[in-house]
Formats: sequence, structure tokens, C-alpha cells
Amino acid sequence: MQPLKIQNTLTGKKELFKPITEGFVGMYVCGPTVYSNVHVGNVRTFMSFDMIYRYLLHIGYKVRYVRNITDAGHLTDDDAEDKISTKARLEKLEPMEIVQKYTVDFHNILQKYNLLPPSIEPTATGHIVEQIEAVQQILDAGLAYEVNGSVYFDVLKYNETNDYGILSKRKIEETIENTRELDGQSDKKNPQDFALWKRAEPEHIQRWNSPWSEGFPGWHLECTVMSTKYLGNQFDIHGGGMDLKFPHHECEIAQAKACNHKAPVKYWMHTNMLNLNGKKMSKSTGNNILPQEIYTGNNKILSKAFSPSVTRFFMMQAHYSSILDLSNDALLASEKGYNRLMEAIGKLENLEVSKTSSVDIIAWKQKCYDAMNDDFNTPILIAHLFEAVKFINLINDKKETITKADLELLTKTLKAFVYDVLGLKSNSQGADNSDKLIGVIELLIALRKEAKENKNYALSDEIRDKLLEKGIQLKDSREGTTFTV
Repeated sequence: MQPLKIQNTLTGKKELFKPITEGFVGMYVCGPTVYSNVHVGNVRTFMSFDMIYRYLLHIGYKVRYVRNITDAGHLTDDDAEDKISTKARLEKLEPMEIVQKYTVDFHNILQKYNLLPPSIEPTATGHIVEQIEAVQQILDAGLAYEVNGSVYFDVLKYNETNDYGILSKRKIEETIENTRELDGQSDKKNPQDFALWKRAEPEHIQRWNSPWSEGFPGWHLECTVMSTKYLGNQFDIHGGGMDLKFPHHECEIAQAKACNHKAPVKYWMHTNMLNLNGKKMSKSTGNNILPQEIYTGNNKILSKAFSPSVTRFFMMQAHYSSILDLSNDALLASEKGYNRLMEAIGKLENLEVSKTSSVDIIAWKQKCYDAMNDDFNTPILIAHLFEAVKFINLINDKKETITKADLELLTKTLKAFVYDVLGLKSNSQGADNSDKLIGVIELLIALRKEAKENKNYALSDEIRDKLLEKGIQLKDSREGTTFTV
């Protein structure tokens, strides 16, 4: 069995995985900013690292998996109102009501797609004190400066002895070209400098006291603080979507080096984009779909509902670092493959055993592990799983033979990869019950629509309220009625 190798974004190479502490892996993944429903592209990223987490556990590592919740209203552009405050104003709610609402949605969606919870899920607002301390450390190191109550990281000063661009492979001149002229940048020494602490304008809702002003932390700071607090000044894996490589992860490296004088992460890993029908997902163009719209079928893009396990199986059929295109045809093909896989597993317990095996199960098992040890290559693993499906069907048709010991090994290995590593659920575990539930809900929505058209508002409200009692929330819009479970 070959050793585990990981594609390290920092070096651009596949590297032999050697944790800093033998037998223990520290892994940090950038979590969501909770101001809206989690989108399916986010789900792919978190699902990919869930698979990685599962496999590391499967091969015997003790893993501390940290994934943050961004609930502080940071700014990504200096002249913009933060997204949490904007949503709070739109929905006429307190910022922390917005945070709670969309954190619950995030957890519900990931649970639906059978993601394991992280070991620790820290929040940005729970670590304001540590972020203020980190800002002071960077100031003391001479790599930041304070202007009008805001504190900025001095990128050019840092770059005199370090490499700002080491992860994204950008030169400092390119970061100038990619910097927009924004209000507030007149306070900066250089356009590449980024905020560590921002003085809050009067209309800014979320704010905290600090030595420099009443304000709020910069976007990049929370991940540096929380990752190193729970995993140490140097840890093994830092993950996220490729869109975070620059500037977010680049800034994390700079901050950590300024605070701790060490490169914080050994292996940087990034997932690729999820497109929809060959195009980038976008709410503005309508080329967009929410995770719950896939498993409820309540959308105008797909021909039917697809269970969370089918969707998960679809996503596992591409390497985490490859662009993946979601489409109706792709999901239909994945559903057929998923059903074939589950049907084969269902046949295992009824297979007849023989004195000899016509199939080398030990060699097949090794190929499965070799695939996963090659940078978590799930598409190659799945190809090997379908080799097992072929074996099972041939044995079932009396065209191949298998011994009792080999059947036990085949069963144990196949179920471990399908359920424990890929995180799929079998039909018997309720993976296909969603279709029936969806049909019932859609029938009730149709009856409610008819009641409203007949001005029977009492019945319409009763249907809505009864569904809500069962945890099914209806949402009316000009496009129709949608629901979340």
C-alpha cells in the first residue's frame, strides 16, 4: 500500500504526508459567513474536507478538525457595509438573529448531506479579545500601523523579509494592479495593505471596544487567531475554496508569521469551483440552485428531486481540486450509479461461498487504498468500487466464486469506503425516503394554493402552520412557494 500523498498548494507538488505530531492531525477549514443560506458550492467544499476528515480517521489518525463560523460583520471592501449588518437591516432583525438563523440553516444542510461535525466550531465574536491581542502583537513587531482608529498591516514592510504572495504565487506588483480604489484607502500607506482593525462608522451595528477605537476586526484576522489557538502556532492542514487563496489565506500567512515568526501551515489544500450547466453559478443571472432545492426538487433547473446521498455521490465522482459541473443529466447518471452500488451491497449477505476465489480481493483492496492515498482520489476509488460491483453480480450469477474469508474482506472493505469514507447512506438508511416526503409536501402546497385562490385563507394558513409544526417551513415569493425541511 502506497503512503498518503497530498497536493500542497504552497509548493504546487504532491508531498508525502507527515504530520507535525505523529499519529495526530490538526486541520482547519474556513467556514461560512452566516448572512444567507449556504450555497451548493460551499457544500462541495465542506463535503470535500469531510471526506478528507473521514479518511484520516479511517486510516487511524486522531484528528482535531476546526471549522469556524464568521459571525462578526467584517468588511471585505473598505467602503462597504458588512454583509451581516446589511441583511439585518433588510430583514429588520438584530445582527445576531441573522447569525443564528443562518447558522442553523448551515448546520441543517450539512447534516442532511451527512457531514460529520468538526471537533471545534469557534466563532469570530467569541474571540474578539484574542484578535485585539493579535493586532497589538503585529503592531509591536513593527508590521502594522494605526491611522484614525484603524490598524493596517504593512505589506511592503513585511515583504522586505518575507514573501507576500508565497501561496498564490503573485508578485507584489500584481497585488497593486488588482487593488481597487476604495473610500478609506487614503488612510493606508500602500494600496496592498489590509485592515487588522477598523474604526466603526456611526451606522455600523456590530462594534467592540479596543485600544484604537470602537470598531471591529478585519476579515482575515479571525482565522489566524482561531486556527493557532486550537491547533498551535504550526499545524498540518489548512483548507478552503480556491477563491480564498488570495487574499484571505495569503493574509493569514502574513499575520501568523508576524505574530509567531513561523509559517503556520504545513499543507495548504484548496477545492475547486462547482458550475451549474456549464456556467458559473450566479444569483443575478438565475443560474443558481440551493442545496435544499436539489433534494426537494423545488426548482426550475432539475427534472426531479435528487436525494442528498445521490448528490454526495455525484460530488465524490470528481477530484476535490477539479472543476465540477452540476446538471440534470449528471445527477441522473449519478443516481443510476448510486443505485447500482447500493443494490450490489444489498446482495452481499446472500452470496454463496466456495472453496476458492476467482477474484483477488486483497489486490482489489490495495487499489482502493492506493487511490485514496493519491491525494484523496475519490473518482479512482469509485471506479474500483464498481469493479467490486461487477464481481458481486458475477458471483451472484454463479459466474465467479469467492471464499468465506474473501467475502468477509470484500464486505468490510466495500462498506467502509462507501459509508465511512465517502459518507453515503444506503436506501435502507432512508436515502430514498425524501422522494415520498417531497411528493406529500408538494401536494399540500398545491392544495394550499387552491385554497388561497378560492379565498379560503383559514385552510391556507392551517396547512402552512401544520407543516411548520413538523419542521417544514414554507416561503412564498413571486416565483411560487418553496420549502425547507
